[in-house]
Amino acid sequence: MEQLNQIIKKESGLKRGMRSRHMFMISIGGVIGTGLFVGSGYTINQAGPGGAVLAYILGGLLVGIVMMCLGELATIMPVAGSFKTYAQEFISPGVGFLSAWLYWLNGAITITVEWLAAAMILQQYFPHVPLGIWYVLFFAIYLLLNIMAVSVYGESEFWFASIKVIGIVVASLVGLAVIFGWTGHTALGAQNYIHHGGLFPNGFTAVLFALVSVCFSYSGTELIGIAAGESNDPARSVPRAVRTTSIRTLLFYVLSMVVLVGIIPWQSAGVNDSPFATIFQVAGIPYAHMIMDFIVVTSALSAGSSWTYASSRLLWSMSLDGMAPRFLSRLSKRQVPVRAVVVTMVVGVAGLGLYMVSPDKLYTWILSGIGLVVVIDWAIICWAQLGFRYKYIRSGGDVSKLPYRTPLFPVLPILGIVANVAIGVSLWFVPGQRITIYTGVPIIAIIMLYYFLFARKRIIRKQGETQTAMQHQPTAL
Repeated sequence: MEQLNQIIKKESGLKRGMRSRHMFMISIGGVIGTGLFVGSGYTINQAGPGGAVLAYILGGLLVGIVMMCLGELATIMPVAGSFKTYAQEFISPGVGFLSAWLYWLNGAITITVEWLAAAMILQQYFPHVPLGIWYVLFFAIYLLLNIMAVSVYGESEFWFASIKVIGIVVASLVGLAVIFGWTGHTALGAQNYIHHGGLFPNGFTAVLFALVSVCFSYSGTELIGIAAGESNDPARSVPRAVRTTSIRTLLFYVLSMVVLVGIIPWQSAGVNDSPFATIFQVAGIPYAHMIMDFIVVTSALSAGSSWTYASSRLLWSMSLDGMAPRFLSRLSKRQVPVRAVVVTMVVGVAGLGLYMVSPDKLYTWILSGIGLVVVIDWAIICWAQLGFRYKYIRSGGDVSKLPYRTPLFPVLPILGIVANVAIGVSLWFVPGQRITIYTGVPIIAIIMLYYFLFARKRIIRKQGETQTAMQHQPTAL
């Protein structure tokens, strides 16, 4: 299929120095952030013990569907533009434009959120150090890691993410010991599972509503698609990363949730404290909060670093297609999009300023609006896989020769689209989440209005120029 060669060549400037273990940890780094270590308490409080576990299982299964669809696309077309490029080529340029800008804004705002979480925890231990000093330090660290060779960044993220994974495993094991009474204290047993209203104290409707925040917690797994553009062996590393990330992320979340609801009564769970710190406290481990704070800070910095990497690569890809300013397409001698990295981080810093000016209104509105991105982009990934497979077959492609194939086609991608759309619509019926609709829809409208008024002709013209140029170059796929 000649179009595949053209897509890959267009984004062939990045150096392929990413290994399979790097890709897996970058995805883990993006998905396991403060949402798990702090935000999981909110899910427990809303859905109850059984409801929280079920919500994370259902969310994990949905993630698996999305990852399988992304795996097929990223294996045959390993490009940094990832689902933006897939949507542009196999759905429409307009959908690709929307997907790209929403996801990039989501990444930039996520950097802000993770920096805020890390800085506020550190200020508890160093109260005389201004928050601005921490932000400058974070900026310097992120910039250094993201402008060096991609292999250096991949290795650093591997160890950053490893700390949080070890923290989750240790906390889960300690929690199991508490539940079974292996720590010398009276065993908690199943009392928190069956008492206080049972497994589903708020009914099954609460499970569906909790699924909204669960899916937001799982966001970041799709970073594998972007990292595929710098993989040194995408045909092998992408399928492996897809399988391991889907399974292990589900295990991390579900296992930790089973332990948490067994230790913490669902009524007392919330977002004001890390439920993981409660595990260490109940077990009688000294300096429990200090240990957990270290893990949360590391987790926040790791997640922010992953989003900086992914967002900058996406912005670079956007510049190649006329979706972003052309000067962002320049690469450094190490074949790294330094300008895209700097611009992404500057927007993240602007988010910090916005938070300082209006933490309770404007900043919260924008953050909520971008939250809708997760289910939109997941639905687009499944939609693009449908478009690619049908186009591939029509062009005479042999499905059996694809390096990775989405199973149960077309049932799984259609199910993924329907489920994600349903979750997006359900936001309207959750009073606390309705602000996502109020602010997200106007953001989407502004992006699409800009596309049709100013960007559409430029992007289509750029696409035509790229295809013409590629036709005069030798192919090799």
